[in-house]
Amino acid sequence: MQHDVAIIGGSYAGLAAAMPLARARRNVVIIDAGQRRNRFAEYSHGFLTRDGTKASEIAQIAKEQVLAYKTVQWEDGSVKRIEKVNDGFAVCIDATRSVTARRLIIAAGITDQLPEISGLAERWGKTIFHCPYCHGYELNQGKIGIIASSEHSAHMAMMLPDWGKTTIFINDYPVPDELLVQLKARGVHIENRAIQEITGQSDVVLADGSVIQLDGIFATTKCTIAQDWIFKLGCEIEQNAIGEAIKTNSMKETSVAGIFACGDVARLGSSVPLAVGDGTMAGAAAHRSLIFG
Repeated sequence: MQHDVAIIGGSYAGLAAAMPLARARRNVVIIDAGQRRNRFAEYSHGFLTRDGTKASEIAQIAKEQVLAYKTVQWEDGSVKRIEKVNDGFAVCIDATRSVTARRLIIAAGITDQLPEISGLAERWGKTIFHCPYCHGYELNQGKIGIIASSEHSAHMAMMLPDWGKTTIFINDYPVPDELLVQLKARGVHIENRAIQEITGQSDVVLADGSVIQLDGIFATTKCTIAQDWIFKLGCEIEQNAIGEAIKTNSMKETSVAGIFACGDVARLGSSVPLAVGDGTMAGAAAHRSLIFG
């Protein structure tokens, strides 16, 4: 059976993409490897009607609602290869089976490369975060840290005083002097001593043994596309200080005909609401392309 659309990635963006296609009674297959990007965070915030809900619960309810449509099929597994075939694409899953589809929506997410600081990875999504809009409010105007690790760090540090008393840990990262002046004007404390490790809830141990206790820490990551098959498809990739993403137009079309992309893999800067919005657009656009070419 040839599907109308194969969606790679069954998290928020992929499920949102499936919904308009399902409601148009199109045959859809969703292929998911079970590695939701925000699986490290227990709760999701800032999504209308679901604010403060468990992130896993939102994903599970979405899956149940989409699979209630009889034309939607779910495949557990990892995509290993995609080949262009007549009138569509052949998608190899786990090197054991394949499906074909006329259109392809990539919602495969990205991989976060975390700063290499002892104790950070274990606290990622719990007391160390990437987005103040998603997690800043719950820190209750407490003491907040931001670790300088990219060009985006100073930008985030300028924002964070709206959520609490902020310290930026330079940690040997080259922050321009003019930005340091702006940060001080915003009331941000500049900490130049290097970080040795992070312990406790979110306590920063410095190289001289001093400990700074915080209510939460923010850190920027390098977002990378881990799936080699995406590059082999020839989709144009865009890059900036945050990382890399598949380039799309306003209808979520990639540079390759018949392929759409949505969610974190196609947006430099992301959240659950944005993923859902992008996914809905990608699904609707893929449906229209089946009709109008």
